[in-house]
Amino acid sequence: MPADIDAPDKVVYGLTFRQLAIVAVAALVGYGAWHVLHGLVPAVVLLGGAVILGGLAVGLAVGRRDGLPLDVWLLAGVRHARAPRALTTTDPTTRMPDWVDTAGAGRTPLPAPLRLPADAIGDDGQITLGDASAAVVAASTVNLALRTADEQAALIDTFGRWLNSLAAPTQIVVSAQPVDLTSAAQALADTARQLPHPALAAACEDHARFLADLAERRDPLRRQVLIVTRTPAAAGGGHAARRRADDTARALAGLGVTTRALDGPAVTAALAAAADPYRPPRPGGLAAPDAVITGPAAGSRHTLP
Repeated sequence: MPADIDAPDKVVYGLTFRQLAIVAVAALVGYGAWHVLHGLVPAVVLLGGAVILGGLAVGLAVGRRDGLPLDVWLLAGVRHARAPRALTTTDPTTRMPDWVDTAGAGRTPLPAPLRLPADAIGDDGQITLGDASAAVVAASTVNLALRTADEQAALIDTFGRWLNSLAAPTQIVVSAQPVDLTSAAQALADTARQLPHPALAAACEDHARFLADLAERRDPLRRQVLIVTRTPAAAGGGHAARRRADDTARALAGLGVTTRALDGPAVTAALAAAADPYRPPRPGGLAAPDAVITGPAAGSRHTLP
């Protein structure tokens, strides 16, 4: 079986259709310039321009940068340069609030609409992606170095069977995230005052001091493994992604890892942490977009837009 089944086919002279099209367009441009300018410009100048144009065309066709073809990389750079820098979740074509200075929009452009790939996150953790849906499974890690050779072979065989069973796009995301040891040390210090025996209280306070000192001297990290299962919207009903996530959790349980399919609040927290991994987590997590927030003082309620 080929190692890269998505590799484009070579058409002629080791060039793909995309590369051949770039060279052909450059050749047509060069021929047109020669046909128009050969009676006005010396042939040496035209020949030098043709060599430069050919070199640029060949470099654009076969060159690569950051793992991408050079033409795709340049097109992405142009799109990034032309993309708006200020985005908003509201529709800027509607009536602007009074505090927005629309008169100065010529000097400072209004923000463009922010179009996120995810439309909604259900209570069961299923993410709506327009024409598809996705679900997330959190998994722990396993240390193969501590296993025997037979155990290592069994684990690899189990993981290989799961990979071979995949029939839809699946993404494995491994990230390192900071650990908030300061809050854990404070919680241990508060708990130590409630312990019944002085020896237990002293041990708890000593461990709290150790965690606080570790948080000051080090930058501890934890490894997070997320498995994202994606399913077309027309495949298997409205909860197909969630069922695939449950199947993934059961299949990987044979590796000896702890797996669980994330629900709505857990998926929201995972996406927020992926967008800004070094932001301290908010107490109580993040509210859902349609959640009702009740103020503790006046008791007034405000619904998030």
